[in-house]
Amino acid sequence: MLVHVVENPDPTTVGLLAETTGLPKSTTSRLVRALERQGLLQRDGARGGLTPGPVLLRFARRGEGELDLATLAAETLHRLAEATGETINLAVAGFLGVEHVAQRDSRHFLGATNWIGRWVPYHCTANGKILLAFGAARPPDGRLDRLTPQTIVDRTALEAELELTRERGYATAVDELEPGLSAVAAPVRGPRDVIAALSISVPTIRMPPERLDELAALVVAEAAQLSNRLEAA
Repeated sequence: MLVHVVENPDPTTVGLLAETTGLPKSTTSRLVRALERQGLLQRDGARGGLTPGPVLLRFARRGEGELDLATLAAETLHRLAEATGETINLAVAGFLGVEHVAQRDSRHFLGATNWIGRWVPYHCTANGKILLAFGAARPPDGRLDRLTPQTIVDRTALEAELELTRERGYATAVDELEPGLSAVAAPVRGPRDVIAALSISVPTIRMPPERLDELAALVVAEAAQLSNRLEAA
């Protein structure tokens, strides 16, 4: 089914998939719904034809592009890690949440874990708030409920925080993803728009308000330099 959808230049239908695979239409429909839930298939606008989903598209684009991004960001991550002694991450928007693509570890015994290859929610992480605020993670209709859990998120408060993030140019998350973990992040821009987020993760015990301001200024400056490098690449 997936091969048929990927190789078909036009959106396909459940009926055509059933005919192609020889499966009953009810079985095909059930499998399609399961693939949609996993982001492997998606509906094409009002007509409802099936096309490759965001997870398939993400894997199709990964590799060379992300390698280039991580390679170009290596100097930035190293410089931030040296200046702060804390964990530095570069993250991009994914279907399941924020995806971390590069990291420099803290020099302290008490520091953040290895985030590479791990997914975290958008609404309670500094990187996630950057990707939401600057449109890198917004669905086409702009609805936050497609990316945030309805049961625990005050979307009015989140929208206000995203507006503040856009105004000041950085996002924070203090004891939100888990108690004792704080982070500050800034947007990384490509030639046209924000494509990633750069963050510093710190145990909350090492993040008094004055240090938060200091780290925010550092990550904003480094993200701007990285953005210039990406634009020139």
